[in-house]
Formats: sequence, C-alpha cells, structure tokens
Amino acid sequence: MADITRRSFLTFAGLGAVGAVGFGTRPWGLQYAGAVPLPTSSAAAGTTLEAVASPDGSSGYRRLVAGPGWATVIREELAEAKSGREDRRTALASFVQITDVHLIDTQSPLRFEFLDSYNGAAFRPQETLTVQGLTALVKRINAIASGPHTQRKFDAVVTTGDNTDNKEFAELEWFLTAMNGGTITPNTGDPDTYEGVQDSGVDLYWNPGKSIQDKYKKAGYPDIPGLLDAAIAPFYSPGLNTPWYCVFGNHDDTVVGSIPTGVPLLERMYTGSWKFMEPGSAEQLDVLGSAAASGDAELVFATLSSFTKGAQRVTSDPARKPFTPREFIAEHLKPKHKGPGPVGHGFAPDADETGIGYYTFEMAPGVVGIGMDSTNHAGFAEGSLGEEQFKWLEDTLIAGSSRYFDTDGSPVSRQGTDTWFVLFSHHTSSMNNLRKDPTNPSERRVPGAEVVDLLHRFPNVLAWVNGHSHRNKIRPKEGDTPGQSFWEINTASHIDFPQLGRIIEVADNEDGTISLFTTLFEADSPYSVDYTDLSPTGLASLYREFAFNDPNGNPSKGGKSRDQNAELLLVSDRG
Repeated sequence: MADITRRSFLTFAGLGAVGAVGFGTRPWGLQYAGAVPLPTSSAAAGTTLEAVASPDGSSGYRRLVAGPGWATVIREELAEAKSGREDRRTALASFVQITDVHLIDTQSPLRFEFLDSYNGAAFRPQETLTVQGLTALVKRINAIASGPHTQRKFDAVVTTGDNTDNKEFAELEWFLTAMNGGTITPNTGDPDTYEGVQDSGVDLYWNPGKSIQDKYKKAGYPDIPGLLDAAIAPFYSPGLNTPWYCVFGNHDDTVVGSIPTGVPLLERMYTGSWKFMEPGSAEQLDVLGSAAASGDAELVFATLSSFTKGAQRVTSDPARKPFTPREFIAEHLKPKHKGPGPVGHGFAPDADETGIGYYTFEMAPGVVGIGMDSTNHAGFAEGSLGEEQFKWLEDTLIAGSSRYFDTDGSPVSRQGTDTWFVLFSHHTSSMNNLRKDPTNPSERRVPGAEVVDLLHRFPNVLAWVNGHSHRNKIRPKEGDTPGQSFWEINTASHIDFPQLGRIIEVADNEDGTISLFTTLFEADSPYSVDYTDLSPTGLASLYREFAFNDPNGNPSKGGKSRDQNAELLLVSDRG
C-alpha cells in the first residue's frame, strides 16, 4: 500500500527594509535603554512553571486535571552558568512565540479526511474547535503580559507559520480577527448548519451529535449534542495587547501545505459544492498514492472520484477561495487588521506588490528580529530559502555587526554598531526542499544546513526560533568558538496536544554570559468542563481534551524536560 502520511500526501497530494530597522547603537553586554532589572523571584502564574494539563487516569479516554508544573532546566552546553547571576541580570527583551495554530475550515470541499483510515493523520477529532483554541491562547498571552523570569513586559508576539491550514480566505479572516480582536463566525457554507465529516454518519470520524457508535465513541469519546452548532456560532476575541509579527508556513502557501497551487481543477474544488468524505479500498489508495508521487495535481483530482465512495453535496462558499502569498500579505496590511500593530505585522508596506515575505523588526532596544519566509512554492511540506533571501539575510547580519567572520573563517572588523539578532522561521534547520520554485525557476534554493553555517559567522546571533515539527525541541548549535554558537528553539504546535506557546526572555547576566529563558504556557481555559458547557471557553477546554485523547496523537511531541522550560546559556563576549 502506498505510504501516505499527513505530511507526505499532504506532501505532494528586501534588503531595503534593513535601513528602516534602526539598529541599536550600544555595544554588546550593556544595559539597553528600557531594560528592567530582574526581580529575585519568578512569577509563574499562567505558565507551565505553575501547572500542566495531566490525565486523570492511566488508560482509555481520559479527562484532564492540573498536574505539577515543569521545572526550569539549566542548559550549559554553550556556556557555564555562573553563581549569583540571578542578582546581576538585566532584561533585554521578552517575547512570545506561537506556532502551527492551523485554523481549519473543516467544511471545505478541498480536504482529505478520508485518508485517515490509511495513515491515521488526515483527521483530528478536535479540529472543528481551532478558532476557539487560538482565542483562548490570545487571552492567556494577555493575562501573563510579561516574562516570568525577568518581569519584562512582552515586547512582541511572533507567530511562526501554519497560521491557516489550507490557505483559505475564510481561515485567514478568522486568524487575523482572533489576533487583532473582533467577532468571529468560524463557519462557511450553510450559515445555520455544519456540513463536514463530523456530521456525516461515517464511522471513520467522530460524530458527536449522532447516535452511531463510530470508532472514536468506541474508544470513549462522548456524545455531545449541539457541539457542532456551538463550534460554528459567532463569538468575540479580545485580540492581543502586544504588537505581533507573522511569518509564512507551508500551509499558508500551498494546498493542504504540500500540493503546488495554480491547478485550475483544485482551485475550483475549494469553492465547489461536492465534498469527498468516504474512503475507497487499499488498492484504490495505491492509485491515488502513485498520482500524488507523480507531482501531477490534476491527476490527483482525476483519481479522487474513483478512490472515494462518492461525494456529498455541501453549500458552496466564495469565502473558501484560496489566497496567494501576495494576498496573504495584503490582508495583513489592511487597516482593519492592524490591531495592536504594527501595520502589516512585519510585512513591508509594498510587500503585497513585491511578494517579499521576509523582513526585520526591532523587538527591543538593541535586539532585532528577523522574519524569514522558508516556504517553497514548488510544494511539498519541507522548506528552504531562495538565494535572494539568503543574500539579504547575510547583508542584514553584516549591517548589524562590527565583528563577524568571512566565508573562509577569517575575522572581519568594520565600523558600526552591534545588534543582538533572533531569527524566526516556520521550518527548522533541517529544511532541505531544493525543488525549483516555479515562480523563480532560475534561483538556487538554500538548505537549512547552509543557513546554519551562515549564522555561525555572526557572533551576535542568539537564537533561531521555529515550528513545523509540532514538537518541543531545543538544540545547541555549536560554532568554532563559543561566541559563534547559538540556540535553535523549536516549539510544538497549537493544534496537536500539548497545545503550547512559548515565552522567550533575553537577559544579560553581567558576568560574561547571556541567558535565554524559554517558558511554555497553555491556553486560558479550564482543564475540564462539563459537556454541557458549550461556551467559547468551554469549547477551548474541550479542544485540549479531545486533542489529548486523539488516537493518532504522539505523546513525544511535548519533548523532554530539557526542551520545555529551560535557561539557555551563551557567552556574551561574542568576538
């Protein structure tokens, strides 16, 4: 049988901006203007330092309760932790990363839930509640408001891609409204009725409002009449109180995060009125798998009708139209989506015309963020950088550095000032999708390993923060000297359990070291509610519970203790 996974079918199936950043004018190690001295104790409330969702029981379908918090693990692979640093530190920056929220229009005709019986990954029982889940995450960020270790007010929130699941305008509108504030109606098609697989009566899916004993109910999932009606009902998001920035993920760029765009038949499926819900045989899957492997999206579409047992009619909706990368940027630039700012949420004012999806922003005095676009328009889930962006990245780092290393390893000194850099992308340093971008076929694609080599040349790079893998993982990236080392911080998604965001605080210990504190947090919703509580907060709670019990979930996504709450040490004399 063809080996198709969510990521593999769902695997085919401006340098000019740098000048506007205003790089800091202070050398490394000094207390920047606006920095706040650290208190002697941590404020853990609302974070996983205080409590973490834990199962109430050891087997079967389980409810969640508050379990013990996670301690902060000190990691000294790149620098030694010196005693007394708690009393010496100065906070330089405090920011939040959220990633892979995957807001899903579950009623869309262009979805492939029917593959779940073969790969166990195409359908999630919690996915109808993604918008309520994100809004609860926004509320938690507002409630925490500052870093637990430094008490510095959040300087920024950065969302590192896969903000939408299937690049629909409807999903994007929900995302922007949740982040900026306003009333959201997480529904497409029929304004009064849910028309997706969870009301199909097909045993493959959890049907919470039907009496059938589907495979999820046999595993303990409850009957919850009215859940789907509540899931598509209007509700209000307060929006973030902190300026926020956005980077592209593959699900924001290609069909189901993998299939190249621009295929007329697939484009028509989005706004069509037929939804494929039931799978065919294993033999038919082989045919579909071969079509997917061919890279021919039209062939995939042509084989769908023979693979499935037929489609069900749903209400068509132009709001399901897929957006292009430039349209994605343009929506962020609209005045109605400014929210707490900045205008464009990182994207330059003309980025909807240039198509440039990468940028820099001053996160705090002396600390600059770099938002990268690691998607590849050729399709497939993995990423890379285009040569032009790679050269822009090098030029950006040079512009903010008075000391760095040339390509041959020789040191370079130049007039100028030094800035701490934190990089953000969707894909991790293992990205290796080198297929030619059809929008720029002559351009070389640059793999993650080459990006790492570039970053090692610049001692003022502190961290590369990313998502995509849906798991917590923190890796030391050791350079030729301690000053050429940095940390790669990868954070789990907010669609799969444990559904976490991450606070990252940068502090100068005033002893030759820098500390990066990484503290995870959960959404602002109870660990358990009565199944009659179908309020937005109740739905956000159930979103977590259903995700925990997903039979296709992976407990390892939470990472080991060293990948969760950590203090990451670096030397501050980076020359």
